Amino acid sequence: MPASRPTAQPAGPLVVSGVSMHDLLASCAAAATISRPPRQPEPEKTEQAGREQGHRRAA
Repeated sequence: MPASRPTAQPAGPLVVSGVSMHDLLASCAAAATISRPPRQPEPEKTEQAGREQGHRRAA
């Protein structure tokens, strides 16, 4: 009798790259972080910071 049934495939996913999921997710998070432009300071916080650094209004 000929073997007409296909051979069994492994049940789980096949790892080809050799890169761990942890390393892959860490590299994606790092790439997302450095690809975002820096946030602009809010105007009211900028004025408060200027006053705290010694810029006072003349009396």
